[in-house]
Amino acid sequence: MKLQLAFTGATLFLTFGAVQARASDPGGPASVQASSAPSTGAELYAGMCAACHGEKGEGYKADHAPALANQDWLAAANDGFLRVAIAEGRPGTTMSAWSAARGGPLKPEDIDALVAYLRVWQTTSTAHLDERPVAGSAELGTAVFTARCATCHGEKGLGGTAVQIGSAQFLRGASDGFLRQVIGHGLESTAMTGFKDAIGRVGIDDLLAALRSWASGSPAPLPTSAGTATPPPIPLGPVPLNPKGPEPDGFRAYPSFTPVDVVKAELARGARLALLDARAPSDYTTDHIDGAVSVPFYDPTPYLAALPKDAWLVCYCACPHHLSGILAGKLAAAGFTKVTVLDEGFGVWKSRQYPTKSGREP
Repeated sequence: MKLQLAFTGATLFLTFGAVQARASDPGGPASVQASSAPSTGAELYAGMCAACHGEKGEGYKADHAPALANQDWLAAANDGFLRVAIAEGRPGTTMSAWSAARGGPLKPEDIDALVAYLRVWQTTSTAHLDERPVAGSAELGTAVFTARCATCHGEKGLGGTAVQIGSAQFLRGASDGFLRQVIGHGLESTAMTGFKDAIGRVGIDDLLAALRSWASGSPAPLPTSAGTATPPPIPLGPVPLNPKGPEPDGFRAYPSFTPVDVVKAELARGARLALLDARAPSDYTTDHIDGAVSVPFYDPTPYLAALPKDAWLVCYCACPHHLSGILAGKLAAAGFTKVTVLDEGFGVWKSRQYPTKSGREP
């Protein structure tokens, strides 16, 4: 969610069944095949979520990912809220969409297993939520939000360092009772303090009215009949790029980073290298560096045989380099020596207006 997570102790390569990779001619595409097999919620969490949310749900390991084991949060969030968050992610943040319906690796039963695993951490009683209809003023709520909430959550609930509470995806899963509970009581041991004494019941309803008005453009619902099976892995395209090109200049081997501008200049020079997108496949499909191939951080195993050991591999993510660092570490452990991490990450690449594309093809 931002499920994402850190690897501690022995490295876990999460595989969805028996996985095989076949390398074709040097520089040519490789096909990857995988068969589906059930995984436990603990395995899924360790492989996909702990990098950002922490091994035990303590949160804030990367990208301001919230603490999923927070008792106040677990008491207020129902299972539907958790499923939507995992399935659809948080567009505009580094929280990926993990559902097969959105191009991710998880079937509905996998998401259910993750939700059940999160519930193991809950030791307090479920909160009694006030789900009465919202009767506040969006205009007054906007003023309250600007004064008390925007510093952390951003203008209209978007763009801040805290949870993007203004996003349509968040508000689709968050009931009015959930929002009242969290706004009123806060989340213990976090920067989210309770506001029930400061603004009262009426002020909280004004905030809710403002939030609902900002998210009037609701996202499309998840498919109910199609897209529930795990999609096939994204085929690995030609690696490396420019197979007959010169050796790149200025690359710094992992654990060091290589600046975005250096990588872009070497691409323009026709240097021989490969760009590896470490994010979830749903993020890659939405937008990726032109020419990059998808090698998810949580399981690069199917791709190892097809990746060249005599060409530089540039790992990147949007963290800006947390997940790409995990991928680079796994490649180094597998014997790859020409591995680097894209400094500043995908966000800076896009801000420079360097070439990107969408879809499953490199």
